[in-house]
Amino acid sequence: MKLLIYGLNFAPELTGIGKYTGELAAWLALQGHTVSVIAGPPYYPAWRIEDGYSAWRYRKESWQGVSITRSPLWIPARPGGLKRILHLASFAAASLPALAAHAFKRPDVIFVVAPALFCAPAAWIAARLCGARVWLHIQDYEVDAAFELGLLKGRRLRRLVLALERWLLRRFDRVSTISGRMLDLARRKGVDSHRLASLPNWVDVDSVAGADGSRRYRSELGIPQDAVIALYAGNMGVKQGLEVLAHAARALADHPSLWFVFCGEGPQRDTLRTLCAGLPHVRFIGLQPAERLGELLCTADMHLLPQRANAADLVMPSKLGGMLASGRPVVCTASPDTELASVVAGRGIVVPPEDTEALARALNELASNPRRRTELGVAARDYARRHLHIDAVLSRAEQDLQACAHRRRTA
Repeated sequence: MKLLIYGLNFAPELTGIGKYTGELAAWLALQGHTVSVIAGPPYYPAWRIEDGYSAWRYRKESWQGVSITRSPLWIPARPGGLKRILHLASFAAASLPALAAHAFKRPDVIFVVAPALFCAPAAWIAARLCGARVWLHIQDYEVDAAFELGLLKGRRLRRLVLALERWLLRRFDRVSTISGRMLDLARRKGVDSHRLASLPNWVDVDSVAGADGSRRYRSELGIPQDAVIALYAGNMGVKQGLEVLAHAARALADHPSLWFVFCGEGPQRDTLRTLCAGLPHVRFIGLQPAERLGELLCTADMHLLPQRANAADLVMPSKLGGMLASGRPVVCTASPDTELASVVAGRGIVVPPEDTEALARALNELASNPRRRTELGVAARDYARRHLHIDAVLSRAEQDLQACAHRRRTA
């Protein structure tokens, strides 16, 4: 199978969509498929171009058997509503020459990763011109989330943009996304059920579960070995609602053994640091190397997963799989009727979004009850192993992609 993956983010980004798109490409290449990628230079979640890359030049490279074309794009220093739109549009426009060149190679399937939906029209046209099937994978309903979070405003604008999105979604041969609620939303947007596929974000459960050396992180951070650590590791952006973590840390400042570790990059990191100023039991660290991810996750005694109420069913946090695989309970802020809450329930504690008092009570309860932490952690790892293991998820994805490619060859 010849596969062209077309999306903004890709390896070596360590978090978010780029991590998963990179792992998908490498896994498929290892199975013997011909995999090409059009992506931007790595910049996420710090919102700055990594050393050795340029925002303004095309670049070709090879990585783990995958052929990559890097396309220019504009990176705003502080992403906001209009700036984020211009950022996505810059990649969609600059990547058109690369898309045209790859279309001449006649891939079997063009696999588009959203965001950015800006790339979808050109990908659909290219697929029709070269006879390929076209597949849209939705990691994030960017349009809905932008309006719900106030990044974009206006009823007329919302109706117009959502109507365009509906028109586009119905033209793809396959549409996949990462959770059941997100699949339901695709149906409500007009995608026929027979075109839909489930492709949840995965985790190498054995790699995370087998990690050791959590004492090393505690030593490096100056945290007592017998302390209870509440860890947030991931993007520090608007959708996460990180302020509630800072307020909970301040409310629990006098707890004798509870420490907070915030790991990651993003536009809200400075805000979070300011809110935590003066708290002695709080540590901040930057993104950690991929080879230490399991060790980091297993350093926690419990994981923190904040999510704003108006974004909870528009995204399924990619970090959740690693949290569950670590065998530690998850403390999550989500409304009880969301899919995120249903996954965490029985494997952690769910509290209402932005409810600092409820979050502080949940953290205090788990910090004081090691047996409860162990019970929830065992259930968390069992769920990850049964539903999210990388080989199971990607084997199903490979079968779906091959079936899609076969329909192209026999059409």
